[in-house]
Amino acid sequence: MRQLRISAISYLNTAPLMWDFDHGMAAKDFDIFYSVPSSCAAALREGTGDIGIIPAIAYNSIPGLVIIPEVAIAARGAVRSILLISRVPLEKIKTVATDNSSMTSVALTRVLFEKWWGGERAFHSLEPKLTSMLRECDAALIIGDPALKVDRSRYQVLDLAEEWKRLSGKSFVFAFWAVRQAALAEMQPELDLSAIFQASRNHGLEPAALEQIAMEWSKRLQITPAEVKDYLTRNIYYQLDPDCLEGMELFFRYAAECGAVERLQPIHFLQPATPGRLRA
Repeated sequence: MRQLRISAISYLNTAPLMWDFDHGMAAKDFDIFYSVPSSCAAALREGTGDIGIIPAIAYNSIPGLVIIPEVAIAARGAVRSILLISRVPLEKIKTVATDNSSMTSVALTRVLFEKWWGGERAFHSLEPKLTSMLRECDAALIIGDPALKVDRSRYQVLDLAEEWKRLSGKSFVFAFWAVRQAALAEMQPELDLSAIFQASRNHGLEPAALEQIAMEWSKRLQITPAEVKDYLTRNIYYQLDPDCLEGMELFFRYAAECGAVERLQPIHFLQPATPGRLRA
């Protein structure tokens, strides 16, 4: 038996999910390291991580994963932290600079263009610096904490989760916890992963925890504590519920049709009450 390795993300929107690992006793049972979303997926693919908060689209490219149920980083409307920022009107965009630290956001941008916004565009992976991205391309995909600080008055801005909801009618799932099935046989048998990760999310969304997160992250991001709390409670949705699953399955299908993912894998969940057992 050994400690499972958790690949986590150091973004504001993961702070409630990591509450018990950062402030409680959950960390004692795991080996935790932080990276960006795409690196979390790579860690599971390469076997250097056992549990990761992975971009949703990455699930289809990594065999042997199961999803921890009921926990996600999702949105039922505007998300504020996944933005397409343009210096020209939408219909005139020909080139898009992308930050490939989030594969799901890049795939969502492609889906929106090809399904609803008028066809394929040229995508270029660039360093995530807005000024230089817009110098090279007509529009830029900005994700995560930097998006929260964008001066929207200076650009034409589209919130991608808001656009997905408007056009598809569904919620959008950006990321969730996934586990390498092969690692389950090596973990401490008394651990209930579903209960641990769901409890951490629940504790991180309690008022006292949100107050502490708001104070800590407002200093890091140079935004107000009220803005932090508003983002975590109004923009981010932390449940992987039936509506989110429907939206995720629709997104996966559209992504496959657009060539943003090569193949779709069946969605499997870790049983909440019995570690190591699966259900379709």
